[in-house]
Amino acid sequence: MSFLIITGLSGAGKSTALNFLEDKGYFCVDNLPPVLLDKFAELCARSDMQRIAVVIDIRGGKFFDDFFQQLTILKKNGISYEIIFLEASDRTIISRYKETRRRHPLAEEGRILEAIQKERELLEELKGQAGRIIDTSHIDVKGLKQELQDLYDFQRDEKKNLSIDITSFGFKYGIPLDADIVFDVRFLPNPYYVDFLKGKTGREQDVIDYIEKWPITEEFFQRLFSFIEFLLPEYHKEGKSHLGIAIGCTGGQHRSVFTVDKLKDFLEKKEFLVRSEHRDIDK
Repeated sequence: MSFLIITGLSGAGKSTALNFLEDKGYFCVDNLPPVLLDKFAELCARSDMQRIAVVIDIRGGKFFDDFFQQLTILKKNGISYEIIFLEASDRTIISRYKETRRRHPLAEEGRILEAIQKERELLEELKGQAGRIIDTSHIDVKGLKQELQDLYDFQRDEKKNLSIDITSFGFKYGIPLDADIVFDVRFLPNPYYVDFLKGKTGREQDVIDYIEKWPITEEFFQRLFSFIEFLLPEYHKEGKSHLGIAIGCTGGQHRSVFTVDKLKDFLEKKEFLVRSEHRDIDK
């Protein structure tokens, strides 16, 4: 079981790290009271959960004092864990709080700089127990995700961590609102204008044979497959866990259906997680 405890300074990027880990398949809990840590870890172990990440920090208030006792209990119970400590410079944290207009949890009455310094003192001992310390002073959201990507070698699970939905549709009925990428295949030869194909769909062999016989179809798919194969790793590097691809023709019954099925078959052979839908096939 991979059990990650994310902690560190407020404004250093803990929420970003947790969101990234959630996208990578971790079961994540934010602001877990430290007093519940051992019970929570025990429950996860019983549930046979493989990837867990929790954020524990000074938002726990007086309960934060129980943190070290809880870590001792985890060790006694044989539960392995790793602490990731995020920090940043005073200037960086102040700047981030000004941008978000949020209040530092320790700045109820004093200045934010005093709150940051107090938090550093409270977390100093915990920082010494961290397995990994990441300074986010000079990296943005993308940089922090890449740092975690490199540390935990998520690249090896790229195809499992990126799910792809492919939808065929008809432009006459509107473009799917949740699409990240839209392809227009209305340039392909249209079976609709062939009498004995008009009432069939792009899933039937007569229609497939008709579309495939044209040279432009073969050239299009060579370019499409190459383009998609280039794009997917780039989306994954950006931390994207889901990609929606919409492919449209005029009515959503012939060319788009045919193209979605071809693309799905190609991606499944590449071992990506793919789901397809033919939105307008029956209209």
